[in-house]
Amino acid sequence: MRVKLVVAYDGTNYNGWQVQPNGVTIEEKLNEALSNLFKCDIKVIGASRTDAGVHSLGNICIFDVETRMPAEKICYALNQRLPEDIVVVDSQEVAEDFHPRYVESVKTYEYRILNRKFPDPTRRLDTHFYYYDLDVEKMAKAATFLEGEHDFKSFCAANAQVKSTTRTIYKCKVEKKDDIITIRVTGNGFLYNMVRIIAGTLIKVGSGDIAPEEMAEIIEKKDRKYAGPTAPAKGLTMIEWHEKNN
Repeated sequence: MRVKLVVAYDGTNYNGWQVQPNGVTIEEKLNEALSNLFKCDIKVIGASRTDAGVHSLGNICIFDVETRMPAEKICYALNQRLPEDIVVVDSQEVAEDFHPRYVESVKTYEYRILNRKFPDPTRRLDTHFYYYDLDVEKMAKAATFLEGEHDFKSFCAANAQVKSTTRTIYKCKVEKKDDIITIRVTGNGFLYNMVRIIAGTLIKVGSGDIAPEEMAEIIEKKDRKYAGPTAPAKGLTMIEWHEKNN
């Protein structure tokens, strides 16, 4: 049967999702735990290949296995074999032809900025600390220009190899609660480093270096050098993945 897992993880100690020749990854730990559980070689296929240091509350992966264990029980058995910073929060059987990379999907990411005078040591692993005051209203206004279908080449890492840089962002919101500014982006897919570059650009807007209206021009330029810097990975969390219309 084919099984879908929903995986949450703190990416601090990992070299991203995808198996790498150097460095431990989330995918590697899942493969090890599944192979140990079912006594055969199992390799998962993930929906999103998050970068080193990026977190997740709901990344998706699939694998095939022959077993009498009910799919919904697999998460319990797996969590006994995984490190405490990786948790499978759901497991279920799916159709044999289900593939998370080939179905129309909606993904949501959050980028969190700790905006205060001094760092908070308890938030050092899941937020990006930024000392200077940021204008959240300007950031929120700039974010609206990102909504809709656009060529996001300006917000894609220069070395990315993709057939198309056109994506659709359904919502891009910026809100502040206490000392945390949250940039929440929902779209049909994201380019390499796209959300982190969006965050870096919005920080530039919030600090007054870029006017909110310039966001439209940055998109139109289709050139990475016009957008802001790539914000640090630790502030980024993949919130959820779901099939479109589900």
